[in-house]
Amino acid sequence: MRPRNLTPIYAVSPQIFPADVAAIRSAGFVRVICNRPDSEIPPEIHADRIRALVEAAGMEFVMNPVTGGAISRDNIGAQKKAMTTAEGPVFAYCASGNRSSIVWALAQAGDVCADELIAAAARWGYDLEPFRAALAAPIGCSWSAGRPGGAPPTTGSGIPAKMALHHPSTRHFTGARFMPP
Repeated sequence: MRPRNLTPIYAVSPQIFPADVAAIRSAGFVRVICNRPDSEIPPEIHADRIRALVEAAGMEFVMNPVTGGAISRDNIGAQKKAMTTAEGPVFAYCASGNRSSIVWALAQAGDVCADELIAAAARWGYDLEPFRAALAAPIGCSWSAGRPGGAPPTTGSGIPAKMALHHPSTRHFTGARFMPP
């Protein structure tokens, strides 16, 4: 298991196993989201088994099963809630990490520029280009225009301001401007 950090506070991974839980905790994650339905996997890695180990390790567990090709509004809403209410970094997994990447991006549509979402996932080999229309943010990408290297504004902790939206450490983010707490 190797976390694929899409942002400093959100990582995805292929299916995890009981032996991976300690490493996830050691990496600093506070919440684990399972995006894989139990119907796809053998009983020894069903969500209830992983949940028990995750919670015993002091992390929170959220079950949000996403069926490939059928991501629902409920899936997107549950993922957004799980991401935005966590008190630290979030780790999500499915079969390959792809569904966890897609639902992460869709949960931020309208808040983060589609180009940024697509690029973050592409660094790990996830292709979100087919979702561009759904990810298109009405705010566009103008917030990065004219900045050195086209870099987006950050929160001071290195988290791009748009990607930090609703994160507990950045509760004072408003629109295209970050106001430190």
